[in-house]
Amino acid sequence: MITAKGDTVNAVAPIILSASRSTDLPAFYAPWFAHRLEQGYSVWVNPFNRRPQYVSFARARVIVFWSKNPRPLMQYLDLVDKHIPQYYFQFTVNDYDREGLEPHVPPLEKRVETFKRLAERLGPHKVVWRFDPLILTPETPLDVLLHKVRKVGDMLHNHTRRLVFSFADIAEYKKVQNNLNRFACKK
Repeated sequence: MITAKGDTVNAVAPIILSASRSTDLPAFYAPWFAHRLEQGYSVWVNPFNRRPQYVSFARARVIVFWSKNPRPLMQYLDLVDKHIPQYYFQFTVNDYDREGLEPHVPPLEKRVETFKRLAERLGPHKVVWRFDPLILTPETPLDVLLHKVRKVGDMLHNHTRRLVFSFADIAEYKKVQNNLNRFACKK
């Protein structure tokens, strides 16, 4: 592959782009991603060995966007359509506003509005609702959690065809454990 600077580099060329489970690319890096689409490649730095890996979009046929707030990317959807027209969103819409478990996401009503606008633009089959993770706490016992899922479902049911959920396995993630413990101490 030839970079924008004219350098020849080795690059991987995946057929499916996952953008991105570990970083909310649509929420925080939409302008960057749009620019990278126009350039036809990006550079990913391996978090373990810190080596750069070039990723060519030349063979990409599908993009899966993972986000809790895809609104910033919506202004670039025409550009996405032009470069890689097959894509869909895994859009996480939880209802943990009262608990403060997701302090950096817009309020639930704004996320639901974004979800609906996105589904109107793409179709309900291309916007998958994720209630992820399901978190049981003393303040959110099972009946309260199920009520929250139902409440969000009632708002989204005409705008999606699928719900994906998971349970948080806190024991495996020390950072999540520490964050939840800090949250519990504030109450």
